[in-house]
Amino acid sequence: MSNENIIREIDEELRSDRARNLWRQFGPYVIGAAVAIVLLVAAKEGWDWWQNSNSAQSSDQFYAALQLADGTDADAAKKALDEVIAANHAGYPTLARFREAALLASQGKTAEAVAAYDALSTGQPNAHLRELALVLAANLLVDGGDVAQVEQRVGGLVGPTSAMRNAAREAIGLVKYKAGDLAGARQSFEDAANDAQASQELRTRINIYLAQLTAEGVAAPPAEAAAATPAVVDPATAAPAETSVGDAPALDTAPAAEAPAMEAPAMQAPAMQAAPAMEAAPAPATDAPATTDAPAAPAN
Repeated sequence: MSNENIIREIDEELRSDRARNLWRQFGPYVIGAAVAIVLLVAAKEGWDWWQNSNSAQSSDQFYAALQLADGTDADAAKKALDEVIAANHAGYPTLARFREAALLASQGKTAEAVAAYDALSTGQPNAHLRELALVLAANLLVDGGDVAQVEQRVGGLVGPTSAMRNAAREAIGLVKYKAGDLAGARQSFEDAANDAQASQELRTRINIYLAQLTAEGVAAPPAEAAAATPAVVDPATAAPAETSVGDAPALDTAPAAEAPAMEAPAMQAPAMQAAPAMEAAPAPATDAPATTDAPAAPAN
């Protein structure tokens, strides 16, 4: 056996010894990590299955409660919604609370419904849901005509950063109209109508409100009235308006006056042919040769 073969065998034995030592030292950790990964994946899959199962059950309960709420048995509907809230799976408890507040409002229990919406506005982590609860509560308070109560809830939502700003403006405008503050109501409606993000449905309602206010004699705000003045024709001020822009009518009427003058020679030709019957007409005097020939014809 050559020296190279001996050295190669010794190197292989040393590498094997190092591998065995490394495995003895770190092998249990590798096995433990692999087992932990398997257990974590299994736990995650089991948790997802349990959550989906409970969510599906809560979904069925919620839609069953909605069917009861659409019927006449309000007590059974409330009980079903309470069961969904108690189950506390996914987002169905929040939906159930909103539906329960609406159910109270449909029963005429306005104070209880407002309290339910107020609780939602303070207990929800989602800012949009809090604003929605405030707007719904404010809409219930419109018929009472209490401007302070409505502004307390939605007065802070009329800024440009709130997604519910136009709904808040509409609620404030309605409660001001109910309270008799027609000018303030119109201003709130104008703010909503002038918002570029306002929906078409909202604009339709706002236009109805503004038409009603106009019919009741509530004038538009000064800025709007000034912008709309050029488009309004006032019979009492029509003459001064024409004087201020008198150049335009003068340019329009000048061609009409000149048109007959340009056509005058064509109109004089028949008059000159009828000269024997109209010897005293002054017009032929402008055409001397033509008037000289005219008497010669009857002489012959």
